[in-house]
Amino acid sequence: MPVTWRGRLGRATVDTLVGVAIASGALLSVVLFVSTTYFIVLCLIGIGFLALPYLTRAVRWLCDLNRRAAARSGVPVERPYRPEPEEIEKDIVGWMRRCKWILADPATWRDLLWLLLNCVVGLVGFVPAALLYYAGEGLFLACGLWRPLADDGHGRWYSFVTVDSWPAALAAALLALVVLTGWLFLGPLVLKGYAYFVRFLLGPTRQSQLASRVQHLSETRSGALDIQAAELRRIERDLHDGAQARLVSLGLQLGAVDRTMNQDPEEARRLLRQARTSSVQALRELRDLVHGIHPPVLAERGLPDALRALGLASPLHVTVVADLPGRLPDPVESAVYFAVSELLTNALKHADARRVEVVAWCEEGMLHARVTDDGRGGADASAGSGLAGIRRRLASFDGVLEIDSPPGGPTVMKMELPCALSSPKTSSS
Repeated sequence: MPVTWRGRLGRATVDTLVGVAIASGALLSVVLFVSTTYFIVLCLIGIGFLALPYLTRAVRWLCDLNRRAAARSGVPVERPYRPEPEEIEKDIVGWMRRCKWILADPATWRDLLWLLLNCVVGLVGFVPAALLYYAGEGLFLACGLWRPLADDGHGRWYSFVTVDSWPAALAAALLALVVLTGWLFLGPLVLKGYAYFVRFLLGPTRQSQLASRVQHLSETRSGALDIQAAELRRIERDLHDGAQARLVSLGLQLGAVDRTMNQDPEEARRLLRQARTSSVQALRELRDLVHGIHPPVLAERGLPDALRALGLASPLHVTVVADLPGRLPDPVESAVYFAVSELLTNALKHADARRVEVVAWCEEGMLHARVTDDGRGGADASAGSGLAGIRRRLASFDGVLEIDSPPGGPTVMKMELPCALSSPKTSSS
């Protein structure tokens, strides 16, 4: 879509304001660098530990603002800091541990280097504002401001033109328009160049990325083990309370049949009918239990047909649209299937929804799934709902769940998981 001049003007104005904010942050960098360095030196005698955590918080706040500005320019920068130690004591020992964690983090020293260099590099943020000011100066001179200056016997220099007559003023106006055009196009380039500087110093190093990856894998592995243990407990409970109880009852009924076969054939036939009913119920419960472990339709037909089966089984009006050009790994299909099943249950029980739309597609190696309902909204993963469990299940596959559920609805749940497609197959409904 082509960019209009109005849109370009608005973007250049915002870029100018962002540039001024960046340049102001460069001035703040001087204060933070001097203060932080001073108190780090004082840590040698123990005094600096009192203020170091507060200064570090301010430094990282400024760094985060610049990371956000870089992301706005199309250069995303991740936070490279090591996670804070858990259960830090709220006494002098805990305070010292926090300071040790700060000083042992390589990102702290990279932040200091960035503060030092940003004192100079950050001033490039003034470039868009300076261009706008210079263009405005030329236009004001061309509008007649040159005449009071010429009456004093001194013409005003603008670029390489001495503005002391109307022809010179016209030349200054043309130069001002050139500068204004440069302001329109140069601002994004300046901010993008600064964004690469921010990513070079404030982005994660390969070592910190590996450390973060190891921590994430440890957390997701722990979550996967917890989910597996919960599933095993659920299966054991369902077997004990359901099918096992039915089978025990069936054995008792068959024993009663054996005892009454000769004395009371009619009672024996009644007991046999009960035993047959119990066997059918036990078989149904076993089938439901197997279905809860891994639905046969998911194994045989793949995720699109399994999602469609969920929609048909739901009392809600569910529309399923799936565009998957191949089969997914079984664990990924299972995770998405049970996540959608849980979301449909939530929409029915908690959201009072009537219509639900389920959409699934693959794009650039990622499986995307979106579940939208017209319920009352207000879904919150921190409220003890099943949404937290869905997030833990998806996190085991480096997946995420995004929740958009304003009060009054609609509720939109977005899931993303890395995937690798195999045998070609296209299905839509």
